[in-house]
This record gives sequence, C-alpha cells and structure tokens, in this order.
Amino acid sequence: MRLRDFRYERIFALFYRLTRRLSNRQIMMLLAMIVGLLAGLGTYVFEILLYAIKSCLVNWFPVGSAHFLLLIYPAIGIVLATLFVKYIVRDNISEGVTRVLYAMSRRDSRILPHNCWTSIVGGATTIGFGGSVGPEAPIVLTGAAIGSNVGRLARLNYRNTTLMLCCGAGAAIAAIFKAPITGVVFVLEILMLDITASSVIPLLIASITATTIAFVFRGFDPIIAVTLTAADAFELRQIPMFILLGVLCGGMSYYFTTVNSRIGAFYKRLPSQGRKWLYAGITLGVLLFVFPPLYGEGYEGFTSLMHGDTRSLFNTSLFYRFSDIDWVVILYVAAIMFFKVVAMSSTNAAGGVGGTFAPSLFVGAFSGAIVALLFNALFGWHLSIASFTLVGMAGVMSGVMKAPLTSIFLIAELSSGYGLFIPLMIVACISFAVDYYLDPDSIYTKQLRLSGDLLTHDKDQSVFVFLKLEELMETDFYRIRETFTLGDIVHVISHARRNIFPVIDDFGRLIGVVQLDDLREDMFKREKWGTPIGRYMIQPPDRILEHEQIQSVLPKFEENQTWMLPVVDKQNHYLGFISKSRILNAYREQLVKIQQ
Repeated sequence: MRLRDFRYERIFALFYRLTRRLSNRQIMMLLAMIVGLLAGLGTYVFEILLYAIKSCLVNWFPVGSAHFLLLIYPAIGIVLATLFVKYIVRDNISEGVTRVLYAMSRRDSRILPHNCWTSIVGGATTIGFGGSVGPEAPIVLTGAAIGSNVGRLARLNYRNTTLMLCCGAGAAIAAIFKAPITGVVFVLEILMLDITASSVIPLLIASITATTIAFVFRGFDPIIAVTLTAADAFELRQIPMFILLGVLCGGMSYYFTTVNSRIGAFYKRLPSQGRKWLYAGITLGVLLFVFPPLYGEGYEGFTSLMHGDTRSLFNTSLFYRFSDIDWVVILYVAAIMFFKVVAMSSTNAAGGVGGTFAPSLFVGAFSGAIVALLFNALFGWHLSIASFTLVGMAGVMSGVMKAPLTSIFLIAELSSGYGLFIPLMIVACISFAVDYYLDPDSIYTKQLRLSGDLLTHDKDQSVFVFLKLEELMETDFYRIRETFTLGDIVHVISHARRNIFPVIDDFGRLIGVVQLDDLREDMFKREKWGTPIGRYMIQPPDRILEHEQIQSVLPKFEENQTWMLPVVDKQNHYLGFISKSRILNAYREQLVKIQQ
C-alpha cells in the first residue's frame, strides 16, 4: 500500500470512530461545516497572496503619470502562471467554474487534490501581475476541490460527494463576497444542485461558516464598500432609464461572451505558446498602460465609480490632466468597458489563471455608469451613479452567467440592503432575456453543452450525460465482405451469435447490412448459395457517428422505428452497433446509481 493510501485509511478510520454514533444527515452537516471552514481559510490565503503581490508591484506608482512597468507586468504574470501550470501542476486549472461542472458530469464529482491550492497560486500570480481576470473562478475551483476531497476521504457516494463539492463552491463565493445567500443561490442556479432540505441545509451551513471565517480575518466591511444614501434611492420615474440599461446590459453580455469566444479561438489557432505570450503581452501591456483601471480584477475601478469619483479612474493614466472634462470621462469609461473584455479574454487564452465573474461585474458597473453619465450630461439630471453602477453590475452578470437570481442577491447583499431590489429585478430580467434570445448558453456552459457534458435541472437529460457511446457500443458482430455469397453466410450463421451482419469493403468501410430474416427463405436452397450477398444487402436506416452524444442518438431510433443502428467514424469505417434497449437499460442503471 502506498504511503498516501495509508494516510487516507488512517484519516477515514479516525473519522469513522468519531462519527459512528451520528446519523447520515448529521454527518453531512458536520462535513459541510468542515468544508466551509477550509474554503473560508483558502479564500483568505488567496486574498493575502494577491494583496501582497499587488502591493509590491503597483501601490508605489505616482498618481499623476503613467508608468512604463504596466507594459511588461501582465506578460510576466502570464508567463509565470503558464510555466507553473505546465511544469508543476501538469493539469488544466483554467476556467474554474466550467471545470467544476465537468467534474460533476464526467468525473463522478472527483477533483484532484492539487486543485485545493494550485488555483490559489496560479490565480494570484496572474491577477497580481495585472492579468485582467477575476479571482472568483480560481476560488470556486479551490472550494469545490476541498469539498470533493473531503467527500472522498469520508468515502461518500456520488450524490453526497457532489453535495460536498457544491458546498465548497458556494462557501468560496460566500467568503470572497461576504455574502452567504449569494453562495447558496450561486450553487442552485449555476451548478444546478437539486433544491431539497437534505441539500440546502448543508449548503447553508457551509456558506455561513465560510462567511464567518471571512468576518473573523477580514472584518465586516464588504469587498465593494458602498453605502446608499437617500439621494441614491429608487424612484418610479427612473424605470424607463433602467429598462434602457437592461437592454444595454443584454447587448453587452452578448458582446462579452462573443468576444471571449472569438479571442479564445484565435489563440487556440496560434502554433506555439511563445506566440500566445507575445500577442497577449503586447495587447495587455498597451491596454493597461493606456487604461490603468483594467489592471487585475478591477474592484478599485468600479468602487470609485459607485462613489461618483471618476477622477480616480485616471490615476497613473496618460489622460490624467483631462479628468475634469465630462465628454472625455464618458469616452474614457466607454473605452474601458469595451476593452475589459479584450483584456480578460487575452489573459485567459494565453495561459493565465482567472475567471469571468469579476470582469462581468466590471463591465456591468461601467455600463450602468455610462447611462447615468450620459443622462446627467445631456439633460442636466442628477441620476445616482452609485445606483446605476450597482444595477448595471447585476445586469451584465445576469446575461453572461445566465444567473439573474445570483446577480440580484449578490448586489443586494453588497449594497447592505434591498432598496434597489425593483431596479435590480428589472435590469437583470431584461438583460437575461435579451442575451438568452441571442445566445441561450452561459459563458460557463457553452463548451460543455456542445460536447454533451452539461448537467441540467432536466433529470432525463442529466442522466444521459453520464452515458458514453463507446461504452454502450457492441462489437461482437461478424463482419462479411461484399464478395461473399449466400453459401458463405450460411456457414457463418452456424456459429454466429447475432442475426445482423455488417458488410464492409476492403478498407473497412460500411457498405450495408444483411439481416438473417431476409435470408431465411433462400438459405436452405443449395441452388441459391452462389447468389452474391449484395442481393440481400440493405442500407441501414441511419448511421451513428463515434463519440456522438446519447441525447442525439435516441431520436434516430424513434424516427426510423428501429432497435439497432451501426456506429461508424467520420470516414464511414465500421466500428460496431448500438441498440436502443442497451441505452435504456444503462439509463435505468445510471438513474438508480444517482439516486443512491
């Protein structure tokens, strides 16, 4: 037995002795508290490391002029993060939320132990050096990994391990924003955990525990310090402006996901990692030099906006001396809003470790500020920049993540009240509707849906995600050549176990199939044994491509009223057969496994 396995055995033995008098529900609550505690500590370590790096690199910059080091910091951070992932981690730790969803659907909710710390190091390095991404995705992956490995050490089944994974993810979100309700809603809406008492109670315990840890080590001040005053209160006459903001946020959400996808595809086509570093380094260096608020996650930038302090956005900028001119401020804010997506996408695509959670809040904040600044400049109104900034954050986040409830509760908790609940609901719902019309997938689920790896609240579809075509395909069919005669097939039938035979050419390509029922009339007439097999061959009603999703296979059986279809590759090479009955049996078995 390896040393690591021996340690796992010792840990489980100790855990069993301590909890043998507890019921299953009590054990899950205890584990949820442990997961929340560890996730809260992990979040604190991440923030300490990130703050230390940023303090050393940029806090000493002079306010009134741009600094040339902004041209090179991001490239250094991306290179360091990429080398760390390649030579130390040796695993993909980017796109944290997407990887959590993939682990739930394809890895039995098992996440490798190194993810309990590697995302912290990689994310803090990337963001600390200026990578324009968010810390939430690495933290979510860290929390989920903690929950997954606690479940593994306690030898939980798939269902309870998934619950612990979700507890870790929710606890991480709750800890970073000091918003326990948001942590719970995030899991229910993004990770799509079932809403039952047995799942929600551990989730609440984990989120509250992690938030308490955040209060102990970081105080009660929210991560985005803003307090709304009477001047920021919602008024009915502002509803048309909030409707307009909702439409703008929906459009910006679509811009966000589309640009991210296209830039990611561009970097994937680059032939070498060095070329990716070069392009991303130049792009980020220039953008950060011209627009310093793009540095890192950008919390300072939209916090300044919420307080109506647009002048701070120009600190260490080339445009510092123009910070009092209204139209320059509007153009500057608009440029930052659009270029943030480019900076974020380039950081992630080139090998940086970070997420899209904070950038979506950033773009939303600047979208809301644009609306308020424009109306104030054009009509002399006094719209609250703080209110529109907060509501805009919820709008873009709702569209990008397809999570209106998470965005509403997050901003409500961050603003320490529910005075903006009506405009939050208006903008979040409109943005969600506009972006859903343009693209029904969130930034986290698009790739998983295309690959058939996405779990949803539709239980039928979720069960099918666990079924793999290659595991259900049957290959014990006797292959016959197109040159065979009926007599050759008669000799084959004597020891064949199947009543259908694939006909292939000399290159292994499927030409057609022969069914035993079509041979019965002539197979006992010796005078017809010389008949070419092509006389009895038929074309299958359809073909299944290898690695095709089970969800798309079942409709083909229904459309063609058949129970057996051949599986081929893209060059039509025969691989085997898939039967409807085997899929349905596997579905039932998987459903029982999930429920247990």
